[in-house]
Amino acid sequence: MKLLKTDLKNNVLQTMIQLLDTNRAQLLSANKKDLEAFNKDDQAMYDRLIVDDKKIDGMITAVKEVMLQDDPIGQTISHKLLEDGLEITNKTAPFGTIMIIYESRPDVTIEAAVLAFKANNKILLKGGKEAINSNKVLVEFWHQALQTHGLDTSYIQLLTLNREETQEFLKNPSEKLDLIVPRGGERLIQFVKEHARCAVLVSGRGNNFLFIDKTADWEKTLKVILNAKTDKISACNALDKILIHKDIPDYEKKIKDLEFTLIAKDVSILVDSETQNILKDQALVPSEAVWHEEFLALKCCIGTVNSLEEAVSKINTYSGGHSATIMTNSKEKAIHFMENVDCAAVYQNASTRFTDGGKMGVGAELAISTDKLHHRGPLGLKELVTNKYYVFGDGHVRV
Repeated sequence: MKLLKTDLKNNVLQTMIQLLDTNRAQLLSANKKDLEAFNKDDQAMYDRLIVDDKKIDGMITAVKEVMLQDDPIGQTISHKLLEDGLEITNKTAPFGTIMIIYESRPDVTIEAAVLAFKANNKILLKGGKEAINSNKVLVEFWHQALQTHGLDTSYIQLLTLNREETQEFLKNPSEKLDLIVPRGGERLIQFVKEHARCAVLVSGRGNNFLFIDKTADWEKTLKVILNAKTDKISACNALDKILIHKDIPDYEKKIKDLEFTLIAKDVSILVDSETQNILKDQALVPSEAVWHEEFLALKCCIGTVNSLEEAVSKINTYSGGHSATIMTNSKEKAIHFMENVDCAAVYQNASTRFTDGGKMGVGAELAISTDKLHHRGPLGLKELVTNKYYVFGDGHVRV
C-alpha cells in the first residue's frame, strides 16, 4: 500500500471536520430514521445509537485530536549497527487492511476510520443494520473528504452485509484482510473467531469487577460504585460485579448501605448465598454463568469473599479481562491486586469508567482490546501499527 504524506492525510481530516460541522442537519435526519426504526426494548443499544449535536461535537473533536497527533508510520523503534557492519532498523508500519465489526454506535464510524486512515491503513466498516442510515451519511462524508484531495474512496468502505453474507466474507474476503476487530458482545466475538481467516483482535466485552477491601474508605467506595455502575450502562467499562471482604468493619451495616444506595438508583441486585444471609430480600445469582455475563443494564451481582486472594481468583475466573478495581487504603494490597488480576486496566480507588482512550490520554480509540497480542487496552493511533525491519548491507552473506 502506498504511504501517504502526513500533510495529505491531515488535509483530508481537516476537510472531514468541516463536512461534519456544516452537514449536521443531514446526519441528524439520517439518525432520526434509525432511531424511529429501532426497537427501544434494548435501552443500552438505543443509547449507543443516538446522534445529537453533542455527539457530533465529539466526532469533530476525535478527528481533530488524531489530526494533531504525530504520524505513527515510519517511526524508529530500534536501530543497531552490528559488528559485521550490517545496519538494522526496526520501524513502525501500517497493518494494511483492517475490518471492524460493530453494533449501533455511529461514532465508531468516525473514530475507527480516522485512526485507520492516519495510520495509513484501509478500513472496512461493518456497522449494524440499526445504524445503517447514519453510517451511510458518515461514509459519504469520508468519501467527499478523500476525493477532495485526489484520493480513492477505497481507503474507507462501508459493508452492508447480512449475517450470512458476513460469514461468507470472513471465510472468503474479496481482498486480503490483515486484521479484524469485533467490537461488541460475546456472541459477535465468537462468530468472528469461528469464521475469520486472519488475525482477530478481541474488543468490547466488559463484565468488570470491583473488590472492597477491609481498609476501604466507605464514602469513596459508594461514590466509585455509583459512577462505575450507573454513569453509562451501555459502556463496556461499566461495573457489573461487586465483591466485599467478609471482615470489613461493620460488614452487615455496610452491605445494607450498599443495597440501599444501589436500589435508590434503580439498580437490581443478585447475591451469592453468603451475602443473602444479610440481604434477605435479594435473589440468589441463579447460575455460575451469570458471573461471566456482561449486563449492559442497571443490574449487578454482590458477592462476599474471605480474602484478597479469593477476590483475585474470582475475578480471573469470571471477568472479561477488561477492567477491575480494588477499593483499599493499603498500597501494598493495591499493588498485589493490580499485579495479579488479569485485566487490561486495573485500578485502586477509581471507577472502571476511566478505561477509555480519551480519559487515559490516548485520544480517539478503535476499541478497548482485551487481547494480549499485539496490544492491550485502548487502541489509539500509536497502537494501530505493526512493524518492519529495514536491513542495510554491503554484499553481506551469512556464514
